[in-house]
Amino acid sequence: MLTLSINGTDLEVDAPEDMPLLWVLRDLLGLTGSKYGCGIAQCGACTVHLDGQAARSCVLPVGEVKGRKVVTIESIGNSELGQQVQQAWLEDEVVQCGYCQCGQIMSAVALLEKNRQPDDQAIDQGMAGNLCRCCTYTRIRSAIKRVAQA
Repeated sequence: MLTLSINGTDLEVDAPEDMPLLWVLRDLLGLTGSKYGCGIAQCGACTVHLDGQAARSCVLPVGEVKGRKVVTIESIGNSELGQQVQQAWLEDEVVQCGYCQCGQIMSAVALLEKNRQPDDQAIDQGMAGNLCRCCTYTRIRSAIKRVAQA
């Protein structure tokens, strides 16, 4: 049994330490907001926060998160910044198909936690590795800037 801190709650899971965190979240804990995209940490659909940093849960062995804080999209709106990003996503109508957006929001919040006034280059760097097949990148950048200007 592993004890994990997920969204501010200590949870026990019966999982092998090499199981990817994404599968623990989705299959064992029922937290299905983080999506499986590529399985090789290249698309960002599985992004969570690990001790405040954006991390790809599809390649992160659950044994490596013991004693660390994991935050998923399910609780990102519990913070003021998370709420602001979610609201900006709605106001700028970022979402099309929506599949990647949980990971996009998680990366945007992590970026804004580090840099409250990112320029275009900082946004590009902070969001690198989060792919959107619908190509809503312009709206994603606009939403991030909306939060930065608030």
